[in-house]
Amino acid sequence: MTSPITGTGTGSTSTPGAAAVPPPGSPGATNGTTTGKRRVPRGHRRLLTRRDRITLGLMAGVPTLLHIALVWLTALASIVLAFTSWDGIGFSSIKWVGLQNFRELFTINPQFWPAVEHNVIWLVVLLLIPTPLGLFLATQLDKRIRFSRIYQTAFFLPVVVSFAVIGFVWQLVYNPDTGLINSLIGANKPGHYIDWIGDPKLNLWAILVAACWRHTGYMMILYLAGLKSVDSSLREAAALDGANEWQTFKQVIFPVLRPINTIVLVVTIIESLRAFDLVFVFNGGSQGTELLSILVTNNIIGESSRIGYGSAIAVVLLLISLGVIIPYLVSTFRKERRA
Repeated sequence: MTSPITGTGTGSTSTPGAAAVPPPGSPGATNGTTTGKRRVPRGHRRLLTRRDRITLGLMAGVPTLLHIALVWLTALASIVLAFTSWDGIGFSSIKWVGLQNFRELFTINPQFWPAVEHNVIWLVVLLLIPTPLGLFLATQLDKRIRFSRIYQTAFFLPVVVSFAVIGFVWQLVYNPDTGLINSLIGANKPGHYIDWIGDPKLNLWAILVAACWRHTGYMMILYLAGLKSVDSSLREAAALDGANEWQTFKQVIFPVLRPINTIVLVVTIIESLRAFDLVFVFNGGSQGTELLSILVTNNIIGESSRIGYGSAIAVVLLLISLGVIIPYLVSTFRKERRA
């Protein structure tokens, strides 16, 4: 009777023709599996379920489709319609007219050039009055004066309020009978009324006062954010050199605010081009307050319903806006590449 052959150091037996089983921990060991591969836990094999993928797809896809449909497709449709004549009733009434809308716009329309002039006046006034005033308020609030948070809220509140509410408030101020201004100057008596909104010589400037009131808070916040980012060591170095407060601001702080000044300029130009709500609330953009945005609205959804002509005006507005935005984006991208 033969004795079994004992494996070396394993305590197991083997029979002739059977493969030797490697000890645990050796390179050939399978750790109890038959495939030799490490079994991946089920929870780590599939990070996202089908329901998760559908949810993420809807969360990313729906806003993207809405943005494309409401922004890009609308802009492209306006560009195409600018070369057509369409009254908005049925697609069969669309007629291709080429550059006729633009020729009529630049040569025949009596409201176009006054509207351009009013937009330019709007831009100049916003640059000359609320922008320096907002910078002045920002420099004062940056000194950490007492109740600075309350002042910031008070000055920024008109920016948060909608244009419709601002227009309603200033209509009460400009009311010929019971308005605050006429009451203060004694022009609220019969025969001495001053019609701030109805007079074509006054209404644009009256609306600009309300626009400046709102724009000042906007500029204040932008400049205040820029002042907070100025390195305090620059001010300390200027003080050690004997510079006074004005010299420090002029020679040290204001040059550092150059990126903020660029943003302020772009924002102000865009605000002057998109000025619509406030004017429309006051008097519908008539009697000396015509703007390009008002002409677009009156031609597209007004009684004339000249959608192609209104789209041509919108294209002009788009080109002017791109002429401002593209140089700003180019300069920004160049700075990022250099950095």
